[in-house]
Amino acid sequence: MTRIALFAGGRLDDFSLDFDVLVGVDRGSLFLLEQGVCPDLAVGDFDSVSEQELLRIKAAAKEVIQAQPEKNDTDLELAVLACFERYPDASLTIFGAFGGRLDHALANVFLPSNEKIAPYMQQLSLLDAQNRLTYVPQGRHEIKPTAGMRYLAFLPAEDTVLTIEGAKYPLNEQNFFFKKVYASNEFIDEPLFLEVASGYAVVIYSRDRS
Repeated sequence: MTRIALFAGGRLDDFSLDFDVLVGVDRGSLFLLEQGVCPDLAVGDFDSVSEQELLRIKAAAKEVIQAQPEKNDTDLELAVLACFERYPDASLTIFGAFGGRLDHALANVFLPSNEKIAPYMQQLSLLDAQNRLTYVPQGRHEIKPTAGMRYLAFLPAEDTVLTIEGAKYPLNEQNFFFKKVYASNEFIDEPLFLEVASGYAVVIYSRDRS
């Protein structure tokens, strides 16, 4: 499986370059250049960089996809789709998805709401120093822990029933209540299972700020 890292324009306070393919998303391409790395792919409308910086990106990146500013998909959506077009079985880790504009961050959280990205949702992971986001589609899934992340939350993308088994705070037909975010749950010794009645759910692993 090809391991791809995408670098978006948000906060990049915790990241790794140990991947098979490195992709810059708009200003994230400039960030890679500042790390001494030539992006394998640079994607975006590049409205967050200067003309001189864009020339640097175009000269250094192995491939550049420049979009028009007026478009239906975000720069990150375009980059994710470009990656899966080239590597359908890849795993994508996205850095810099948070810590910038709130509208960008929310669009990033709900990436699988794009019907073209939805089939690949289980191949996506959004990561920063305190959080890791993954996705599960409709159905029953075993949720495995992530090292260093104490807390667990579930965010249904639509108003649907979730069932949580084996967690510190279970949720089932006897105690079900609807919330947009079921926050501050934790793993215990037994396996944890999540069942999503419809749509998909965002699985949020997190830890307190050190």
